[in-house]
Amino acid sequence: MTFQDIFKSSFLENVSSVSIPDMLITLVLSFALGLFIFLIYKRTFAGVMYSSSFGVTLLALTMITTVVMLAVTSNVVLSLGMVGALSIVRFRTAIKEPMDIAFLFWAIAVGIILAAGMLPLAIVGSLVIGLILVLFANRKPHVRPYIAVLQCADQEAEKQATGYLQTQVQRCTVKSKTVQPGQVEVNLEVRLKDGNTDFVNALGDLPGVRSAVLVSYNGDYLG
Repeated sequence: MTFQDIFKSSFLENVSSVSIPDMLITLVLSFALGLFIFLIYKRTFAGVMYSSSFGVTLLALTMITTVVMLAVTSNVVLSLGMVGALSIVRFRTAIKEPMDIAFLFWAIAVGIILAAGMLPLAIVGSLVIGLILVLFANRKPHVRPYIAVLQCADQEAEKQATGYLQTQVQRCTVKSKTVQPGQVEVNLEVRLKDGNTDFVNALGDLPGVRSAVLVSYNGDYLG
């Protein structure tokens, strides 16, 4: 191999395979759309604990996907090697919120579409998706669900407590029941008629009722 052959290598040809203006435009758009996805995630988050690092991950993931896809689309051989390299990557971080999966897929899809040169599709599609998420992700049900936890001394106290509870709420459904010697614990999903929760105090005063607890939940934890 001569010195001249080195400069004819495909490595040096790949340096100019993606022009600098294309790179700058694509990266700026990926940053802007990644920031838009991050803001929508922050606006629509409805989980237990907000993670700012996950929001930054969405921004970084959009830009990283764009860079990778720009390299892949410019070289067929590189694309095959990239598939082999990524196939050995394993992610062990558990996704706790179902909506987080949608945001991850959204960030990756935007990066792929931008690298493919479909700029209007990436921009308009992101705006439409963001609008839909803002409108529907944080919609609350008209009647908020609660879980009533009753600990009773015996079956007779349980019947009296659940009977009284059914007269005080709009809806009452047994979710689980645990029976132990000298104790019956019942978990019931209830829908309140109004915001008044004074019936919980009355439940605790009933004969044989050891404790009465009312807990708000979003309907995802108990099947």
